[in-house]
Amino acid sequence: MGKSDKADTEKVEQGFDYETKKKFCAVIAKPLADEKLCKKVYKLAKKASKRKQIRRGVKEVVKALRKNTKGICVLAGDISPIDVLTHIPIICEDHKVQYIYVPSKEDLGAAALSKRPTSCLLILPKPIKGGDGDEAEAKEFAEAYSEVEKKVKSAQIVF
Repeated sequence: MGKSDKADTEKVEQGFDYETKKKFCAVIAKPLADEKLCKKVYKLAKKASKRKQIRRGVKEVVKALRKNTKGICVLAGDISPIDVLTHIPIICEDHKVQYIYVPSKEDLGAAALSKRPTSCLLILPKPIKGGDGDEAEAKEFAEAYSEVEKKVKSAQIVF
């Protein structure tokens, strides 16, 4: 397991296109973001992570949702076993929080500026404590957030 082996596995992981990643998703991963929406969600997650407007991991996300925190919940569709995540969409629907699945936990972790794969994220509309950062950056984030929120809402399955 030298450097060349590690480099080869990284190339294989990065080489997958959207359709290949989609094949590894669980059956219950609906609504699944299309390729264009995935890129927008990942970009928004990156901005939110830089501004500290993010909750990552099942435990943190569930805790935030139970405290009636609003935002956009992003779930990875290729989690195994999927039972780890199955309760989160129900909590999201109870609290009227938008949620969407993306095909890859590795990409979701990278978008959240983490070295580890992430199973779920909660992107918050406002910073946790006060308003840090400049106003132009905050306005740009707010625009990106509202655009993604609209697209996630339109992708939502209505029962």
